Amino acid sequence: MHAEVHEVGEGIYLVHGQHTNWVILKDGDAVTLVDTGYPGDRPGLLDSLAEVGSSPEAVAAVLITHAHNDHLGSAEYLRHTHGTPVYLHEAEVPHARREFLQQVSVGSVLKNAWRPGVVPWLVHVLRVGGTEQHPVSTPEAFPIADGPLDLPGRPVPVHTPGHTDGHTVYHLPEAGIVISGDALVSGHRTARVSGPQLLPDMFHHERSRAVDSLGIIEALDADVLLPGHGPVHRGSVKAAAQQARERAL
Repeated sequence: MHAEVHEVGEGIYLVHGQHTNWVILKDGDAVTLVDTGYPGDRPGLLDSLAEVGSSPEAVAAVLITHAHNDHLGSAEYLRHTHGTPVYLHEAEVPHARREFLQQVSVGSVLKNAWRPGVVPWLVHVLRVGGTEQHPVSTPEAFPIADGPLDLPGRPVPVHTPGHTDGHTVYHLPEAGIVISGDALVSGHRTARVSGPQLLPDMFHHERSRAVDSLGIIEALDADVLLPGHGPVHRGSVKAAAQQARERAL
């Protein structure tokens, strides 16, 4: 598969895989990788690193927004093959180990099969290994403290629970960017609208908390949104979160 790489800031790349995104933060020869796509996205993931002049060996760390299969797909591969540490919020660590699973079931998807786009999306998910489980054997919790992580790009983790218990967005204050994972997206194959929105209800572990977490995102100073699904959104992230809240109510 071919992944589309878009440079959205100096050393900051949004990559579109097969209906899911990941982000590369490059500082000199080292990179931070935020999310890793579906298991079937691995060739595109590796190609995207090469396209920005990097390699799997140069990945200082993998940061995961949340441990769903379409974001966790190659995290264990990188950890096992290259010794890359995989960091998440402490509440998401057991999820990454698959001690439990906070992800929509095939049964729940089938109950929503009447909705536009759901069946084609499910067929795609099956093709790219979206129902496979690739737990991370030794995920690590990043430090719970204000301020940036000591990693390329200097991302600041911000806990935004609801989609999963430990869902985290990553703020790049100097660049005015928020990497929002699935807490705030700009599109999805099963969505009826485009632009800033929450994912359809069936995808959230606790929808009410996901709506509340939009208020956390509203408080972040940024004018570029890099979502887990959909294109880059340029404009006030505060306004984007407010629009998503209005659509959710």
